[in-house]
Amino acid sequence: MYFIAIYPPQEIIDEVKVFQKDLALNFNNSKALKNDAHITLLPPFERELTMENDIHVEFDKIDTHISSFEIKLNGFGSFPNPNSPVLFIQPEENESLKQLFLNVKEVFTFNKRSFNPHMTIGYRNLTFEYYLKAWEIYKGKEFKTKFIVDKISLLRHDGKWISIAEKKLSGK
Repeated sequence: MYFIAIYPPQEIIDEVKVFQKDLALNFNNSKALKNDAHITLLPPFERELTMENDIHVEFDKIDTHISSFEIKLNGFGSFPNPNSPVLFIQPEENESLKQLFLNVKEVFTFNKRSFNPHMTIGYRNLTFEYYLKAWEIYKGKEFKTKFIVDKISLLRHDGKWISIAEKKLSGK
């Protein structure tokens, strides 16, 4: 399994981990603790390990000739799907982030999903009952921070997600 994402600085990952721990302790949602906070640009996809070089070649083709940009995280949001609800931290609208997603999608054309940027704090084994209880608390909770995006990461799942390549944003 592989995916492409933007990772915030470690201090923001640590701040987000506090929310993930809250969901694990109080809402029986341990799965989110397994992943560090990130914004997905290309959802996980499967390829044989023997094809990894091809994935690197394609990753290198992504147009990253855009300037570093700031992402502002502001509050919480959710996807209230009864079968697999998600709680997340909401980034503010950002044209550079949208453009970066389109640049990834231009190379990895099999991605047919729309782009709903978010930083997940609860999902997978979060039941709808616990989701409703957690959302009552998180929908009014304040959380604001920001960080500079200056690279994207390609990750492979080896029991956990590990970064196997990075690509810097190089400006126009």
